[in-house]
Amino acid sequence: MLLSIEPDSGVPLYLQLRNQIVAALVWGELNEGDGLPSVRQLGVDLGINLHTVNKAYKVLEEEGYLKIVGRRGAIITARPSYDNAYLEQLEASLARLFIEARSHGVDAALFEHIVQKALDNTPTEKEASS
Repeated sequence: MLLSIEPDSGVPLYLQLRNQIVAALVWGELNEGDGLPSVRQLGVDLGINLHTVNKAYKVLEEEGYLKIVGRRGAIITARPSYDNAYLEQLEASLARLFIEARSHGVDAALFEHIVQKALDNTPTEKEASS
């Protein structure tokens, strides 16, 4: 798994790290039981503050993607499954995105086109593993 940080992207570094780890889990680069580098080691490897890595790991732990086990470090847990609460949260997030898009003049048809384009450009699990 190759992680990279884009300091000028506008996305907080801890969130970039969180998103890349989740993507690695989704695409099969990480599996249940796999260990992640220590906070210190990953900070050194990426050239970022260890508190930034720690924040990413804490968020991932809160979301159920990993377990922090003392000296053993961060261990990937089973990929969380969805439930009605998650689906409601997902719908609310999409609604917020649509409102933001509307504030920039994007209508529903264009928003739907953009969402479909994003889905079309996101590899499936099978494609990502090949």
